[in-house]
Amino acid sequence: MSQTPPDYYDDLDGSLAAAKTLISHGAKDRRSPAHHPVVSTVDAHGQPQQRVMILRAADWENSELRFHTDARSMKVAEVAANARSSLLIYDEPRKIQLRLQGTARIGGKDETDTAWHDSTLFARRCYLADPAPGSASAEPASGLAPDMEGAMPDEDDVAPARENFAILLIAVDSIEWLYLANTGHRRARFIRDTASGIWRSTWLVP
Repeated sequence: MSQTPPDYYDDLDGSLAAAKTLISHGAKDRRSPAHHPVVSTVDAHGQPQQRVMILRAADWENSELRFHTDARSMKVAEVAANARSSLLIYDEPRKIQLRLQGTARIGGKDETDTAWHDSTLFARRCYLADPAPGSASAEPASGLAPDMEGAMPDEDDVAPARENFAILLIAVDSIEWLYLANTGHRRARFIRDTASGIWRSTWLVP
């Protein structure tokens, strides 16, 4: 049985709007496939480094996506050395793959403070890890003190973790869209002009 093509099947503007909507839902709905994209940076040896991250916010006025991270993590150093980043999202129910590229930065104090205060106590607890994420360990370890493992902390408990908390912001300048359909796939590329904020669109052969 052939699937019924969606309204955006042959519509570039509609496909871009659908991509933005899918990503925005990912920032709000933990069950959305876009809630946990694969985020890539480039390390000091020029090698791509990938990890799944939780999408916290999508600001399409500035085409910027927000993630939370540990300030001591390797990705923070990688972004400081090479700001180019990419993301991969696949929504299996909708048969949509999105490949995004952009410029990453670590947020400033004020915007990081806002994100910190908007986070739950349980989420803030993660940044109490000592030693830093990625440190070698002779045995399995969460990095948390024994009394913090599985516990709900209070404000005083998590206060020392603030210095370890950072936000990763990626300004998206390219979206490649792929819609899979047995009637015929559709693929498109959307490039954002950073000066005007206007997206230029073109169809691609899947």
